[in-house]
Amino acid sequence: MRRYESKRVLADDSDFWALNPLGMVPVLRTEEGELLKENPAVLQYVADHFPAAGLAPDGGPERYRLQQWLNFIGTELHKGIYIPLLDEKAPSGAKDYARGKAALRLGYLDRHFADHEFLLEKFSVADAYLVTVLNWSQASGIDLGEWPNVLAYFKRMTKRPSVARAIAEERALYAEEMERRKAA
Repeated sequence: MRRYESKRVLADDSDFWALNPLGMVPVLRTEEGELLKENPAVLQYVADHFPAAGLAPDGGPERYRLQQWLNFIGTELHKGIYIPLLDEKAPSGAKDYARGKAALRLGYLDRHFADHEFLLEKFSVADAYLVTVLNWSQASGIDLGEWPNVLAYFKRMTKRPSVARAIAEERALYAEEMERRKAA
């Protein structure tokens, strides 16, 4: 069985900046030594290397739908809404613009979840990515209660043991980082 290890990096970690000059996560070094640096690529790589987990369709139209959802999450939600709202250096105009886009994008998801349990036919890497992004809602001032189907989806997903564990680990790392910043 393949074994992967993670490495915690800090924003000022020069070793990390050498890996990704943009300073963004995730970064994954493949078994072949290549670096993958974007969420859709990393998530599909992980899914493909653990096929028994069934986290991505093998191909065909369903694989394209996976790519569609991964790109929607990455561009329309992660970068388009949540990053400006979470960035303490973003000007208020950028935050207002991002907030203004939230209703349309989260409304789109709300309509999808009105009759779908997952983004695809079953839990996939796209759901894992979406739950991660939606988990930032409270910190960014977005009330998921405005989109009841999105909120119900989020609550369902956070009850999955693997998702609950990942969220707990992220919260612990966040708390640790906040303590590090206070001490600096």
